[in-house]
Amino acid sequence: MEWIIIGLIAIVAIGALLFIAPYNSFVRMRNLIQESWRQIDVELNRRYELIPNLVETVRAYAAHERNTLEEVTRLRNQAQALAGQSGGGMPSEQRAEVESQLSGAVRNLIVSVEAYPELKSNQNFLHLQQELTDTEDRIAAGRRFYNANVRAYTTTVEQVPSNIVANMFKFEKATYFEVNDPQVRRAPDVNFGEISYRGDQAGSPQSAGGQLAASPSTELPNPQSQQGNQQWTQQGQWNQQPQAQPQWNQPPSQGQPGQQWQQQPPQQGGYQPPQQG
Repeated sequence: MEWIIIGLIAIVAIGALLFIAPYNSFVRMRNLIQESWRQIDVELNRRYELIPNLVETVRAYAAHERNTLEEVTRLRNQAQALAGQSGGGMPSEQRAEVESQLSGAVRNLIVSVEAYPELKSNQNFLHLQQELTDTEDRIAAGRRFYNANVRAYTTTVEQVPSNIVANMFKFEKATYFEVNDPQVRRAPDVNFGEISYRGDQAGSPQSAGGQLAASPSTELPNPQSQQGNQQWTQQGQWNQQPQAQPQWNQPPSQGQPGQQWQQQPPQQGGYQPPQQG
């Protein structure tokens, strides 16, 4: 009986540990997500404060950008209203979309003022532009940190057996704070110059007349193609020997005037004397 009780206690203890560890992990990751989001929310509120000053400065020099200014103001008011509804809590998909549109609108506004030299030289505008640029950089860094924490938390919620604990204690998935603006998501352009090969340009293997330029041969010469009796030495140098002297095939005939010789082509072995009759 005692062993049965001990076994039941052990089972209950193991089960409690299996539930306690995932629960504590969920709590820790949820607090980390909330902390990382608060850092982003501070930078977003700072952007809400800088945008009205930027709009007023641009309006004084670039009245023709009225549509752009109105779009930036509208998105700024809409994003601030959604932030007030959430009470500083986790972002919703709607707010993430509006914040993404606001980032694109501010970027378009700064690009459009490049056509106004007087505005580009205004110290107030330059200060606001630098402040907004720094704020956007901090928002982007905070967004990457926040999304990484959300990914780890969401993966744990969906895994087995931690999903059982998540369903029991209502640990729901968090929302990513994504940016859908292609100007923000695209990689920077890198230009290393034109390195493509063109056959009709200088430096190509073809000359200006369209013919291949002669290049020195790097192949070893063929000893068989050399005239005469040439030998390739071990030191890698050509040793050209003179042609072998004509060989005598038969001695001169008796009773004939003069001497007649029958010349044969040179053979291996060098010069051979006349055979003895």
